[in-house]
Amino acid sequence: MSKIARVALQDRTIRYGLLQDDQTLDLIEGSIFTKWQPTGVTVPLSEVKLLPPVDPPNILAIGLNYRAHALEGGDEIPERPVIFIKATTALCAPDDPIILPKVAPNEVDYECELAIIIGKTAHHVAEAEALDYVLGYTCANDVSARDCQLRIDKQWARAKSFDTFAPMGPWLATELDPDNVRVQTRLNGKTMQDSNTNDLIFSCRKLISYLSDSFTLIPGTVIMTGTPSGVGFARKPPVFLRPGDVVEIEIEGIGTLRNPVIAEP
Repeated sequence: MSKIARVALQDRTIRYGLLQDDQTLDLIEGSIFTKWQPTGVTVPLSEVKLLPPVDPPNILAIGLNYRAHALEGGDEIPERPVIFIKATTALCAPDDPIILPKVAPNEVDYECELAIIIGKTAHHVAEAEALDYVLGYTCANDVSARDCQLRIDKQWARAKSFDTFAPMGPWLATELDPDNVRVQTRLNGKTMQDSNTNDLIFSCRKLISYLSDSFTLIPGTVIMTGTPSGVGFARKPPVFLRPGDVVEIEIEGIGTLRNPVIAEP
């Protein structure tokens, strides 16, 4: 399995690199969406800035896609995927802060998610062939302002699209069984979510096929596949993010996405 990182070098050039070990990247030439090869030029991870694995043209997301999460919120199991879209300006890099917005700082929640990265144009794709259109998978955090989502706006667009509300990374894994991997959230070292994608209501194959019937999925499109049970708003008492917190999203076979939390200046 290959792990590919998108990084900013010290001269601010943005490059892709093949993860050699936990400390070294072999820089890539070519396009990760067509043909690429390692150059043999290596750089230490300590000398680069990790970026989100892609600069996505669209971030498509799925709500209520884990059975246990739907039940913890008192929702019925959906008959078809519940789709929403996150603004691409919400993208946030590994180790960059999640910023609690001035206008809605009090009920910001974490949501660990497996994210699919589309590798080639997909339109009306059969479910059986859907994974052929995947470039790889990464960790994502569908950060959500619950007061906006549930009471103020009573819909999801703004609540899930504030700046920094879409952390992704630390890199993408090109080979994974997306319907059988462990997914976790840790908040300040304490495990808050711990599940497996085998609890998904709609499989990754189903999601790609279903979405491709409505949208053309172009290379770089990110599909966030939903979050498991254990989110903050469903806890008693609720647990929301506060300045000084550290959120870690870990997915088996990929790695750990870490982000601190700060208040908006």
